[in-house]
Amino acid sequence: MQNKNKTVVKSMKLLDLFRTNRKLSLNEMVHLSGIPKTSAHRMIGSLEDMGLLSKDEEGKYTLGMLFLEFGQLVADRLDIRQIAYPIMQALRDEIGEAVNLTMKDNWEAIYVEKLDTMHPVRLFTKVGRRSPLYAGACSRIILAYLTEKEQEEYLIKTELQPYGIGTITDKEKLRLVLQQSRLDGYTVSHSELENHTSSVAAPIFDYTGQVIGGISMAGPDVRFQKGQLPILIDKVKSAAAEISQKLGFLGPLK
Repeated sequence: MQNKNKTVVKSMKLLDLFRTNRKLSLNEMVHLSGIPKTSAHRMIGSLEDMGLLSKDEEGKYTLGMLFLEFGQLVADRLDIRQIAYPIMQALRDEIGEAVNLTMKDNWEAIYVEKLDTMHPVRLFTKVGRRSPLYAGACSRIILAYLTEKEQEEYLIKTELQPYGIGTITDKEKLRLVLQQSRLDGYTVSHSELENHTSSVAAPIFDYTGQVIGGISMAGPDVRFQKGQLPILIDKVKSAAAEISQKLGFLGPLK
């Protein structure tokens, strides 16, 4: 903390409130952030002047349009997203299930692209959604391909909370699943992030051989039964391999 500018840190704390709140008043921001009202008022004014916050006629704040511009710039510069999209589209069109693309962001997975299923019954997932690395196939496949040191660092500091009835909350079991996923080149999840949903995922590597993301197919568990899994696994692994190769990965793929 000693090397961080305290005003910048507090400003980010205020902006971070809008991850889970669409609109907030000054008093609400003060209450949720714990920042003194005078300081918060000054920082909010500066953030508004810079276009990072916008105030409506009711006096409530929302994220400013500058975030839309920045967000589009980030999206446009994500090579993996541009490379993966046509491959994801072909996979979705062939199989008919939703296809998701995730990337590692610190100790979480973030969804950077998605294509919805053609079926009327679908899952709710959106670009920008975050999930813990231990839960859900598209997140856990990233964790599976981190180094043993990174995995242990993550497991030591992370409390495994249940999100669905199938979430793995036992660390020894998770270690075994990670090991097997790495041997297999894919992972499967059932009711881990949401009940009665399933997902199949494979890892994506960059030109250095490092795992940078995962691609998955996901849907209601009734469409991911044991007899249907082999074809889904094969297609997801092939898509992941194609994306990795286009990113310059030259190593062997399972």
